[in-house]
Amino acid sequence: MKKSKDSTKHSMLSNILYMMRIMFRISPSLVIGEIAQILLSSLPGKLVSVVGLKYIIDEVTNGGDTKNVIIGIAVILFILVFSEIGTSLFFELFAHREREKLDLGFNSMLYKKAAQLDLSKYDDPSYYSDFILAVEMSADSIKYILSNVKYYVNEIVSFITISAVLLTIDPVCLLIVLISVVIFIPVGRYTGNLMLKRREAVTEKHRKGDYFARLFYLRDYAGEIRTGGLFPLLDRRFKESADDIVCTQNKFVKKIDKIFFVQESVIQVIGFMVVLTLYIGYKTIVTGELTAGDFVATFNGAVQIGSGVLYLTVYGVRQFTERSGMIEKCRVFLSEESKVNDGKIEAQCSEPETITVENLSFSYSGSEDDALRDISFEIRPCEKIALVGYNGAGKTTLTNLLLRLYDVSDGAIKIGGTDIRDVTVDSHRARFSAVFQDFQIFGATVGENVALEKDFDEQRVLDALRKAGFDKELPNGVHTVLLREFDDEGLMLSGGEQQKIAIARAFYKNCPYIILDEPSANLDPVSEYELNKAISHECADKTVVFISHRLSTTRHADRILMLENGRIIETGSHDELMKKDGKYAYMFRLQAEKYAENT
Repeated sequence: MKKSKDSTKHSMLSNILYMMRIMFRISPSLVIGEIAQILLSSLPGKLVSVVGLKYIIDEVTNGGDTKNVIIGIAVILFILVFSEIGTSLFFELFAHREREKLDLGFNSMLYKKAAQLDLSKYDDPSYYSDFILAVEMSADSIKYILSNVKYYVNEIVSFITISAVLLTIDPVCLLIVLISVVIFIPVGRYTGNLMLKRREAVTEKHRKGDYFARLFYLRDYAGEIRTGGLFPLLDRRFKESADDIVCTQNKFVKKIDKIFFVQESVIQVIGFMVVLTLYIGYKTIVTGELTAGDFVATFNGAVQIGSGVLYLTVYGVRQFTERSGMIEKCRVFLSEESKVNDGKIEAQCSEPETITVENLSFSYSGSEDDALRDISFEIRPCEKIALVGYNGAGKTTLTNLLLRLYDVSDGAIKIGGTDIRDVTVDSHRARFSAVFQDFQIFGATVGENVALEKDFDEQRVLDALRKAGFDKELPNGVHTVLLREFDDEGLMLSGGEQQKIAIARAFYKNCPYIILDEPSANLDPVSEYELNKAISHECADKTVVFISHRLSTTRHADRILMLENGRIIETGSHDELMKKDGKYAYMFRLQAEKYAENT
């Protein structure tokens, strides 16, 4: 059952603390170091502008010893230089390395969770969109949250410190500053909310713009853009998108700028330059209760407290609120529980056993119709089963259920009499080798692509490639790198060659059951014929379930299951189904006629 938004929504503070705990667990020294660094780089300068200048000015105006003035200036310079050097050393010798460690650690958490995620989650557009956003924005979320937290801590410490200084000079000065700022906090909050709405609106527009970026830099679209004359159309759409972004910005900018100008000018002009200046001027010139140093210290402190309070109550909160939404997505993603859970039995990867499908029904989340309805059949050990039918008949769904990528809605799948839900997920899937219709080749060596693991048996890889009909020359043998994601000299393969690499995975893995989804889709007729021979010969001691729209391939199956609208409507060998003269026979004759017309 899908969780409601209210049941998963956490408070801003809860989300910030959640992310800070993760960061502290990955790199405690960085979290502590970042906060220490901002205090070291910011607080000394603020204190110097208040306390340091007050001391120097008072010494000079009161005719103090020149030596004391020089010592005071030297101390100020030492503090500022020490602060700058400390900050530089922190970044150059420590922060960059630890930030990489933090990014890698957090991404590792996300990738591990993604690898465990139920396939059903990919069928939920809303969840999948949040999942992608969480992964793509994780590094930014970490960077901004840590930055916001350290600046927030810095402003709190600075506020307390400078307030304490002003309190010792004249409590009324501090009161004037706080009243001037607090009066305009609601205006600041309103401005902050407007800026947040602008960010949300513009971000949505930018996502559309990012689509055009993908079109122009991804190789997948390059051919059609160049041969189809699509550039003028895409260029016009891109410019329309860019104009939309500008218009969206204009809707907010004028209003925000006016409010921001009023807010800042009133606080600075009325609060600090008029009220505060008149008061401390009166106390300095008329009553003589404040010194010239007090005047400078109070004014500088007022400006710093004003900006600090605004950050603590408006801008910092706005940034935290914005980032909290992103953390919420990461949090929901990381806390998602799998519905495909382990059983208590450890399955043995040994000889093939009978696979029994009993009254199986299945529907995808959010769909009112069943993808499979009340299916029952049996697959005997070492039998070769072909699943055929029109698109959407339920063939791939059935193989996904066999692999426990999904769990059945009703009924059961049993292997050797044991329900596959009663065994551990990993041990169950270890019994299968699967080649998917949408197989992928990875940026790794040929051997790693075939074995799907780092450590592999070179001879077994070569044997698997031979059985799959892969005969392309490899410059570095099975250690030849494929694709150019990580190696500029990576080998590029044709669609058929890539499919043979994928098929070789089935021959490499020592397991009793093989599932092949459209194994010959990208193969030429000769390669298809050789593949069928290899399956018959090399997989004689294995159970094979394959899907194929090329019915010439299904002739070699021991048994064919014809699916339509989620049901098995025909079953038998090729010859038996041709004699029945039903849907399978009709499909086969259509393909045969097409082949005859092309010869």
